[in-house]
Amino acid sequence: MEKLNFNGRLVGPGEPPYFIAEIGANHNGDMGLCKKMINSAIECGADAVKFQSWSSKTLISKAEYERNTTYTDTNRHFGSLKEMVDKYQFTHEQHLEILAYCKTKGVEFMSSAFSPEEVDMLLEMNVPCIKLASMDVNHIPLLKYVGSKGCQVMLSTGMASMGEIETAVNTLREAGSGPIALFHCISIYPPEYKDIHLNNMKTLEQAFDVPVGFSDHTIGSAIPLAAVALGACIIEKHFTTDKDMDGWDHWISANPAEMTVICKDGMNVWKALGSTTRTVSEAEMEKRTKFRRSMVTTRAIKKGEILKAEDFDFLRPGTGVGPEELKYAIGRKAAQDLTDGAEVKWDDFA
Repeated sequence: MEKLNFNGRLVGPGEPPYFIAEIGANHNGDMGLCKKMINSAIECGADAVKFQSWSSKTLISKAEYERNTTYTDTNRHFGSLKEMVDKYQFTHEQHLEILAYCKTKGVEFMSSAFSPEEVDMLLEMNVPCIKLASMDVNHIPLLKYVGSKGCQVMLSTGMASMGEIETAVNTLREAGSGPIALFHCISIYPPEYKDIHLNNMKTLEQAFDVPVGFSDHTIGSAIPLAAVALGACIIEKHFTTDKDMDGWDHWISANPAEMTVICKDGMNVWKALGSTTRTVSEAEMEKRTKFRRSMVTTRAIKKGEILKAEDFDFLRPGTGVGPEELKYAIGRKAAQDLTDGAEVKWDDFA
């Protein structure tokens, strides 16, 4: 399996999980707010911040705009769909501003591309990979274009059948793509737990021999941590500094407290997975003497007596004859007098 390489950071099985704070359009068109979110994501432990590179022309049709001119939910919407897209789109100038800011902060800048023009823009910015959203799993022309660039690709698989995913992966590979990572994803905000099927990550890994991550739309931190435990190489989680802020995705995004848990405890979960080889640490070996049991007498024993199993019990600490060694004591003679409850040593046997 070919791992991804994000500016020297390998991503794939056996490597530490990679945590992406998906700011997306949560900047609400405000670059000051965007920078505050980047700072907060870094404090939480995110390896990268990710955005969405679309414009009012590359995402939605004119007819769809005309069908969506007003909304009753004024917390997540204002005005018409066209007005929101115009405000929340990430312009070329904003891309450059935020890329430069990420460089000064030492955090990776990533983004999802939604058109060939946006692919070219991101590659000119030397992003480490191109992210493709679930909506474009069946966008064969875009997949071919991205693959022809030879770049690394992260592809979300929400709403897609295995056949569609196979076609997408084959299209990328046949076009000349670099290493590919697939994201297990449920494109419901938020999904019901019964519909998440985290075990699908192993299915994708086995079927396509690629690193597999999890693009999460659940509320809270439990499910991404479970994904790490099941082998997710990348965790992508929507992020905001305030769930109550006006905008599309703030309410289903992780806040700083939740993102900190995901990043910090996610890394702890990965460390705890360890190896499939059974080992006992030095610290545990030292615990043996305190936690295990040793042989003690259950009565006073005279020198020369033949020893029987009922003459012994086993109590802490584990500094003497162990219970697994009882068979070597039975039938032997006592080498000296032993008091009731004495800790038995090997030289107490004749």
